[in-house]
Amino acid sequence: MLDHILLGCSDLDRGIAFVEQHTGVRASFGGVHPGRGTQNALLSIGELHYLEIIAPDPQQPGVSSRGGDLRSLAEPKLVGWAARPASIGNTAKRLTEANVAHSGPTAGSRNRPDGTTLHWATIDLADDRHGLLPFFIQWSADSKHPSLDAPQGCRLTNFAVLSPDAEEVTALFRRLVLDVTVGHANRPHLTARIEGPGGRLELTS
Repeated sequence: MLDHILLGCSDLDRGIAFVEQHTGVRASFGGVHPGRGTQNALLSIGELHYLEIIAPDPQQPGVSSRGGDLRSLAEPKLVGWAARPASIGNTAKRLTEANVAHSGPTAGSRNRPDGTTLHWATIDLADDRHGLLPFFIQWSADSKHPSLDAPQGCRLTNFAVLSPDAEEVTALFRRLVLDVTVGHANRPHLTARIEGPGGRLELTS
């Protein structure tokens, strides 16, 4: 159900250059998120999976964004991930029945550089355990999945969720109807490995 992972950075151009330096593939500009304070660039990392490089939009100063204050990041790092359910409505219903606090489904959209508009709906958890738990996204039927025309050549070879409370967080994933096994670590964090024609990119949160 992994849809995409988010690489937060304080400056989009520097984030794009960082990923290209390690993988040999340059992400393409995706657009801005009106009212969300962010802009992004995208890179395909497999079938229906992509990396979203997300950074502050200078034209939207003072607007808060997913992943906290991206402007404060000294280096690019993972700031979250998105799961893609079969039905966003059914997911919201299951979360309500499981007493998992959440908001949404909430409609969203982004204008692409080619003039087309992408539409989606998301569900955000009230407590994502410092980014370990995902938000949920479902793309509208008339929107092409971003991975299909984002720059190709890279693949996600590892993605892991780690926590000192691995069993507890694994149980939370079960309540979310997500088959994720959490590994043990001294601190809660995400890791990802992306391999491209120019090298390997190791990421962490």
